[in-house]
Amino acid sequence: MNPQKHNMTVLAQIARWIPDRIVENLARKHKIQTRSFSADSHVMAMLYAHLAHSLSLNDICDSLHNHAGPLSQIRNCTPPSRNGLSHANKTRNADMAEELFWRVYGTLAKQYPEFLTSSRNYPRLCSHRPSGAGEVVTGRTMTLPGGSE
Repeated sequence: MNPQKHNMTVLAQIARWIPDRIVENLARKHKIQTRSFSADSHVMAMLYAHLAHSLSLNDICDSLHNHAGPLSQIRNCTPPSRNGLSHANKTRNADMAEELFWRVYGTLAKQYPEFLTSSRNYPRLCSHRPSGAGEVVTGRTMTLPGGSE
């Protein structure tokens, strides 16, 4: 059996679990401005960075440029420029990524109830978005009860 070469199959499989048009709708809701680097492209770049254990912005951009062909087949995404990805990470609202996570999580929980109850047990992840302070980790600093940051 010959392995597939540079097909980005894992990223494409993960992208299939994200419901159609949800990223566009969330980008509109959170007033994310896009020109050439779409919100879908940004989400795929961040997923790729996590999956590939990328160490730097250059690592992400160079890798995605090397795989521009297969990347374009995933939701018509484009590889980011270094400046474009840096600017998007700096200016785009992180609340969109958080809401995207909870929407995809909710979709998986509805379609596959065993997703939450099977062999893996994630006690801090509940079937709905947590409302208590300190339950969701984001990029922001928050004050927890007791006065510590």
